[in-house]
Amino acid sequence: MSGTRKRSRTADVLLRALPSLAIFALCLVAWELWVNIRDVPAYLYPSPTEIGKELRDEGVSLAADDLRWTMIEAVLGFLLGSAVALFTAIVFVHAKFLERVFFPWAIVLQTVPIVAVAPLLTIWFGFTLTPKVLIAAMICFFPVLVNATKGLRSISSQAVELMSILSASKWSLFWRVRVPSSLPYIFAGLKVASTLSVIGAIVAEFTGADRGIGFVIIQASYRLDTRLMFAGIALSSAAGVVFFNVIDALERLALRWPDARLDR
Repeated sequence: MSGTRKRSRTADVLLRALPSLAIFALCLVAWELWVNIRDVPAYLYPSPTEIGKELRDEGVSLAADDLRWTMIEAVLGFLLGSAVALFTAIVFVHAKFLERVFFPWAIVLQTVPIVAVAPLLTIWFGFTLTPKVLIAAMICFFPVLVNATKGLRSISSQAVELMSILSASKWSLFWRVRVPSSLPYIFAGLKVASTLSVIGAIVAEFTGADRGIGFVIIQASYRLDTRLMFAGIALSSAAGVVFFNVIDALERLALRWPDARLDR
């Protein structure tokens, strides 16, 4: 029975992914035909076939070295930014005065251009891991903060009254009511942050790095090697999709009760 259920779940996943894969394939075919019909030079706008050849030749080394380093930066930034955001959301929920004081500063932090902050952090911390992690954390912080704050406040008044009747402590109210009810919102923010963390790490690498996908893209742009640029973009996009699906899988494990997920 378990084997049959696993096969049915796999079939369901494939069926859900089929429309997206079909559209993706159609876009690649249209791209290939357009480049060949218009006879566009490969150095100007490479075809999917040319990009595929570049991935075949350089993909293993890019994934093993540069992509691995970029994902280390992205994951560390994701964990740091999400942890700080969750802690801040808990503080905001229990101290509205602090929320009124500091939430506008969180908005200011979100509106600061990352491309302007990244060079400063590189100057302050050098060509190390630190500025990349900090940029990824900054870009992850706001979506997790907003969703976590809303989620922690999403409990019903009836649940609060029930816990009050049971003489439950604030700690019990937090862990038994607020946290479970907030998980769908928190995971929604985490899924957004997972893709943004990859972008943040790559943008930070643009301003100063000696490895990583951002470094590869910048070096390729200097040489006008558009095939390598597209190969780097393809790898980073694939990594972002994988990271998103990892968080989505964790959400499915954490929220097993019916109708718990926001997208159901």
